[in-house]
Amino acid sequence: MKRTSIAVLGLLLLAVLSGCNTIHGAGEDIERGGEAMQDAATN
Repeated sequence: MKRTSIAVLGLLLLAVLSGCNTIHGAGEDIERGGEAMQDAATN
């Protein structure tokens, strides 16, 4: 029982960390898109 609980907690932690990474990457992509639009508007 204890091993199962530890395994489940480990998988949950891994999922949370992966989710944060994905959200961070999406934010960077959106930011780059905004910068490209600004550059296009000023040139």
